Amino acid sequence: MKAWIERNLKGDPVIWTIVIFLSLISVLVVYSSTESLAYRQMEGNTEYYLFKHIILTAISLLIMWIVHKVNYRYYYKPAKWILILSIPLLILTIQFGENLNEARRWITIPFLYQSFQPSDIARLALFVHIAGVLAKCQKDKRDIKAALVPLLFWCGLVCGLVAFSDLSSAILIFFTCLLLMFIGRVPISYLAMLLLVGLLSGYGSAKLGQRGGTAEQRISSFLNIKPSFQEKQAYIAIATGGIIGKGPGNSYQKNLLPHAYSDFIYAIIIEEYGLIGGILVMVLYMILLYRGTRVLRRSDSVFGGLLSTSLCIAVVAQAIINMGVAVGILPITGLPLPMISMGGTSQIFMGIAMGMVLNVSKRKEQDDI
Repeated sequence: MKAWIERNLKGDPVIWTIVIFLSLISVLVVYSSTESLAYRQMEGNTEYYLFKHIILTAISLLIMWIVHKVNYRYYYKPAKWILILSIPLLILTIQFGENLNEARRWITIPFLYQSFQPSDIARLALFVHIAGVLAKCQKDKRDIKAALVPLLFWCGLVCGLVAFSDLSSAILIFFTCLLLMFIGRVPISYLAMLLLVGLLSGYGSAKLGQRGGTAEQRISSFLNIKPSFQEKQAYIAIATGGIIGKGPGNSYQKNLLPHAYSDFIYAIIIEEYGLIGGILVMVLYMILLYRGTRVLRRSDSVFGGLLSTSLCIAVVAQAIINMGVAVGILPITGLPLPMISMGGTSQIFMGIAMGMVLNVSKRKEQDDI
């Protein structure tokens, strides 16, 4: 077994361990949190969502394994074309996307009847493109001014379109880009321009988009310390979990808490596995962030370091926001817990991202693009 692992699972073994461990936690918690939902919707078949989630998780891990075999440098050139393709997809989603929870974020693939979020494609392509452009700029400082104007355009355009239906994801993408450019030694004046572009783009999209009113309501409720029904049920779940929790499958609030398998799955983790389980999950994400960003310091490849850093920052930042919402220190956002919440194609894109990080981490002598 050890020889097989060394031969087939290349890259940082700690990242492999974290991803697999989070996937196992995901299967346990998703099964528990969807049991009553499946019983009501699937005529007593309580394992329906479990099997569906296991299949998607297995596909995600398989795709991660395939991606980690491909040299990350090959992703740079197609990233820009994928980014260009994602723009009409985002516009199409705003106009004709599937409406779930009062937001059009999904497009259903004809004949396959599988929905996906174009924002996942745009986000991944944007991070790869920015990392590649910044890596080239490190070689020739004279190119940085000419290269940054298109980057500002792409960041503003993608974040603005995503904000029409998913303001929280747009904010996450924007600040990840901002941090990535700061790490890539972009002058402060350009970062200020990006911040201005992002604020104007986000404000306009929020006012004209589908979720502006919802966002204002959630922020107002948070500032006025008036927890919603969702927040109250999450607080009860956390408070009754105690130190060691109620045990796997013994959550009661999963029957009352909306989206217990997605947006508020962290509350179910604490209810069933206690404070110990909640801290363990948090520590795993922090270790993932450390292992993914240390490549930037130890690698000779600027592109690889920036790519790994951006993807890990985006994943862990989303996890922190999800956990912050569950414990009441952030307003409700609707962002799932990466690699744990039940999802669809978002799991596939998470597998692609982690595969890229693993490919970067396995190369000792790395060539830049």
